[in-house]
Amino acid sequence: MHTLNPQRLAIFAAIIQAGSISACAQRLGCGKSVVSRQLARLEEELGARLIQRSTRRLALTEIGELVLREAQRIEQALANVEQLSGQYQDQPRGVLRVSCSMAGRKLLVPLLAEFTARHPQVKVSLQLDDRMTDLIAEQIDVAIRTSSLVDSTLVARKLSDNPSIIVAAPSYLERAGMPQAVEDLQHHACLLYAVGSRVYDEWAFMGPDGPYTLRVDGPLQMNDGGSLVTAAVGGAGIIKVPAPLVRDEVAAGLLVPLLPDVALPPGPSNYAVYPARAFLARKTAAFIAFLQEKMTR
Repeated sequence: MHTLNPQRLAIFAAIIQAGSISACAQRLGCGKSVVSRQLARLEEELGARLIQRSTRRLALTEIGELVLREAQRIEQALANVEQLSGQYQDQPRGVLRVSCSMAGRKLLVPLLAEFTARHPQVKVSLQLDDRMTDLIAEQIDVAIRTSSLVDSTLVARKLSDNPSIIVAAPSYLERAGMPQAVEDLQHHACLLYAVGSRVYDEWAFMGPDGPYTLRVDGPLQMNDGGSLVTAAVGGAGIIKVPAPLVRDEVAAGLLVPLLPDVALPPGPSNYAVYPARAFLARKTAAFIAFLQEKMTR
């Protein structure tokens, strides 16, 4: 048997991860024919077919499943070696791929100038997306998330709490009046966060007997918290958001806090999430430490 080419094994694993040869080629930045040729040569070296090509979707053969397991181990070993070499560099360097929600950009983006000034050898590539990004498949080094961690292949470091606040613009309050009690919100234009068909129209409060919810409604639904803030500043209605997202607007008088005597449960905390690896690259460790320094309260 010929000596196996590790690069071809890695490409084989990448094909399965991407879901198709064309998607793999696009992700690797090469032609589809290059990927197909590398797969064919690997099968020739092994003397066995790894992927059935009779269906539109990829289907692994029995030996293909076994080879994939070993290919993934090689891929992880190469990643560990890369992280290990990065661990012993004099200073953090390289491209740091970061994922963040559209709303979270308001907290994160202002910090990036200071981070890159501290670590001039690091280039930050920021991906803004409200979907739950697959960090490993999309090669993300760090994600800023506000959701519970359910993937055991990931590590989460808490950055900050998210106290909630209810606010509206002075122009809206002049037009619609100031709510005096929680129940008054049902008669106001409440701006709602929505993702797909799910609308977050039940706002949570803390009462003497414990937490309770109130269903509200309004003219606007958006999947971006930052845009909800912009709409509220423009006088479109009332929003309930994490306080850090509107700190500047409240300080400038563009938004006014409502129902100050009503207790609100905190929103989900902010976390730095990254793939669990035996060796953490200096660029990643430096960025997480920086975020903890700047955001932890």
